[in-house]
Amino acid sequence: MIKKFAAVLLMVVLTAFAASGQTEGSTVGTPSVTVLGSQEVQGILGREVRSTADENMGRIVDVLVDGLGTTRAAIIDFGGFLGVGSRKIAVAWTALHFVPAAEKRYSIVLELTRDQVKPAPEYKEGKPVLVLVASGKLEPLP
Repeated sequence: MIKKFAAVLLMVVLTAFAASGQTEGSTVGTPSVTVLGSQEVQGILGREVRSTADENMGRIVDVLVDGLGTTRAAIIDFGGFLGVGSRKIAVAWTALHFVPAAEKRYSIVLELTRDQVKPAPEYKEGKPVLVLVASGKLEPLP
């Protein structure tokens, strides 16, 4: 009788343990939640980028991150008119600055001029990426 009770008790404990998703040595915590106010954050895809000389540099169409999730570059649809003749270029994330604007939005400023950006090679997905840094030089992403 004691053996049956111990077997049933062991079965109940193992079933409860398996149902909780825990394995020996692991802990399950409650996920934390961070609430971000709409004045604290905003999306940047599609946002216009200006130079420090207030030139229209294009719009951000993508953001590149490395294997660790670190933001490395922004892809800007540069040049052209109404999407005709434009090309995508990669600029270093550190060359972008987010400046508070009057309407509680941030304007995005690139520390390069149009003349510095013009010779940059076109970004093509799946190809090695050359990133334009704030000094105007090109650097490969590792």
